[in-house]
Amino acid sequence: MPVRTGERAAVTVRRVLHPVGPLPARVYWRRRLVVLTALLAVLGGVVVGVAVLLPGGSGADAGTTDEAAPPVPTPALEQVVPSLMAVRTPAPLAPEPVEPEAAPVVAETAPAPEPGGPCTDEMLGVEVRAPAAAALGSKPTLDLVVTNVSTVPCVRDLDKKLQELILVDAAGARVWGSNDCFPEEGADVRTLVPGEAVAFPVIWGGLTSEPDCLAERVVPPAGTYAVRGRLDTKSSADVPLTLG
Repeated sequence: MPVRTGERAAVTVRRVLHPVGPLPARVYWRRRLVVLTALLAVLGGVVVGVAVLLPGGSGADAGTTDEAAPPVPTPALEQVVPSLMAVRTPAPLAPEPVEPEAAPVVAETAPAPEPGGPCTDEMLGVEVRAPAAAALGSKPTLDLVVTNVSTVPCVRDLDKKLQELILVDAAGARVWGSNDCFPEEGADVRTLVPGEAVAFPVIWGGLTSEPDCLAERVVPPAGTYAVRGRLDTKSSADVPLTLG
């Protein structure tokens, strides 16, 4: 009698669930567990491969994760110590120009006068000697004194035309001059030894005068005056003279 399909399937399931054979049942169960584990491993690998190949799978996620990864922080040592490339070495300073030392200033000294040479103005002293006071209309004597103040003998022309005494008032106006009305001439070249003084007396007539003696001569009013002398280009200090 033929066996039906349903009955055949029921017999196969029973054999799988209840193995029969010459070996113990547990041996057959172990074999079936090994085969089942291998099948599950194969199926798992297939599923993983399909997931990787599909768009948006784990491969794409991995790429996205790499691109969005945060930047690696700078090590703390580099934050504290700057890179040697960033440190600029200062340019060497140009040497300051050295100014040449100024040559010492040597004071020029006047050459020593030669004995017997001309008496310069610096070698002579000129002064006036006069009374401190004189009466109006009187004729006081005024002296022009020339002295060799150098250390060597020298020669100078002491001609009368080179000598002059003048009287000035308190405002400095000229009142009288010794060469106005009675000029004198005559060569008088002398050798003056050091310290030698030569006096030339002049008598003043007590009246005013002007050069060439053309103006009227009168007695000056009472007051304080000054007498000034000169020898050519060398002048003396003023000496006061009171008239009264």
